[in-house]
Amino acid sequence: MKINGIQNLSVRDLQDEVAQGGKFVIYSYAVSVIVMTFKRGTDIYFVKHNENRFVKSLPWTLISLFFGWWGLPWGLIYTPAALFTNIGGGKDVTEEVMRFIYAQTNGPVFDFEKEVTKDEEQELEQLKLGLEK
Repeated sequence: MKINGIQNLSVRDLQDEVAQGGKFVIYSYAVSVIVMTFKRGTDIYFVKHNENRFVKSLPWTLISLFFGWWGLPWGLIYTPAALFTNIGGGKDVTEEVMRFIYAQTNGPVFDFEKEVTKDEEQELEQLKLGLEK
């Protein structure tokens, strides 16, 4: 799992941004293929306090608008749900992500060059799946 938008930021920088209103969010999108519809969540995005969460959701909102409706009946159910989530600024997962970052780093600087182990990747995937529910 990837967290977009935190490159070159220390844990302190993240903490300061979150204190000013920055958020970690997951956007939703729906894609239909004839009779099958898939509703998925994106990777986690960090939206700084001076950025608009809705603007960041536009690619996923447009995907849902153009490709989500076509599957019956689930396209008509999943697409409005994805649109509602995105118009509201995405699903806020800030608290969970900050807890995870603090637990992993145990220090003032988040190491972005570190190779992610299989266990850490599985923990992140479980976190994402739990947050999507």
